[in-house]
Amino acid sequence: MKTSAALLAAASVLALAGTASAQAQPSDPVGKGTLIVTARMTGVLPQADDAIVDAAGAASGLNADVSDDWMPTLGFTYFVSDHWAVEAILGATQHEVKAKGAGMDVAVHETWVLPPIVTAQYRPTPNNRVSPYVGAGVSYMAFFDGKDKNGFTVDIDDGFGVALQAGADINLSGPWTLNVDAKKVWFDTDASINGGALKSSVSLDPWVVSVGVGRKF
Repeated sequence: MKTSAALLAAASVLALAGTASAQAQPSDPVGKGTLIVTARMTGVLPQADDAIVDAAGAASGLNADVSDDWMPTLGFTYFVSDHWAVEAILGATQHEVKAKGAGMDVAVHETWVLPPIVTAQYRPTPNNRVSPYVGAGVSYMAFFDGKDKNGFTVDIDDGFGVALQAGADINLSGPWTLNVDAKKVWFDTDASINGGALKSSVSLDPWVVSVGVGRKF
């Protein structure tokens, strides 16, 4: 369900981008030196479903599950040329980690994640009414303010991932834009439960989908 929802969101972004009018021009054009600050509502949708094993590597019959979360974020897009831009997003989301298996569905940990993502974007028609873009970059997943649950102790490693991106800015009147955006992040981490008695190599691989309003400077 998570993957289907994320793919639908990404497809909607690309479909919207495909409606661009080649002639429509915004009242405030963008180009080299333009900064767009975008306030977004962002969903981080992990795809984790990895096996939990014991210290010897034997299957425990359990799998790691990580919940989705939606939070406000800020995006900063700076045009280094008329068609190339660099974007950074800032925000934090909160996720619950569960151990799931036959007859078991128990929360073991809750954690905040700071997932800054920096991408380089190509924008072929930045001053069309609808301006699509694609991008690629890196992410760093930092876990903080974790709370263990139900007698478990959990440690999750921070680390880097890679990201691909597709989105579009709809240029409204004056300096305002409406933004839709979808990113796919590939990120693996190691989780240790109860001091290593149980462990899991988790492929979080989240979809990061957003909608928001931006202002050009």
